[in-house]
Amino acid sequence: MRFVYLVDRINTFIGKTVSWSILVLTFAVCYEVFARYVLRAPTEWAFDASYMLYGLLFMVAGPYTLARNNHVRGDFLYRSWSPRRQAGLDLVLYFLFFFPGILALVYAGIPFTQMSWLMNEHSMNSPNGPPIYPFKALIPIVGALMAIQGAAEVVRCIACLRRGVWPPRLHDVEETEKLILEQAEQEGLTKGTV
Repeated sequence: MRFVYLVDRINTFIGKTVSWSILVLTFAVCYEVFARYVLRAPTEWAFDASYMLYGLLFMVAGPYTLARNNHVRGDFLYRSWSPRRQAGLDLVLYFLFFFPGILALVYAGIPFTQMSWLMNEHSMNSPNGPPIYPFKALIPIVGALMAIQGAAEVVRCIACLRRGVWPPRLHDVEETEKLILEQAEQEGLTKGTV
């Protein structure tokens, strides 16, 4: 499980660190709106900055969300199954869909990135477009982070199949809905024992 927790820590650290770029994105969009409508002088950089920052947030959120087990699934059925059955289905789906898709992303992303770096590609959306080759390098990097996190999830599935319970995850934040459900469950247990 050391491997699993190491991968979780890496993707959690990267996800939390990159999440701060939302402040830069917010500032860029707000400044562009202010400059465009109040100063009547739109910027040349805000559009490029906003789509690159949003793309960064969107891509890096993938490995972080997988590490937190917060990707969307059909919980109305899955939730009622035993942990072993959940792990068995997850394991099959990782090999059937997840890894082929992620490996295709990495495989296609590497030459795409190489071409961008060789061309010294710049954005065509503004007159003096910023370089976008570093941004395109994120495609195979994030794909590799997703693949590594997927390997950690496979280890989790195997551990659950062996023991019958899901191994614990790192805790950094919890969904409000989950906290409310846990609190209601505890209150129900407390009232039932009185």
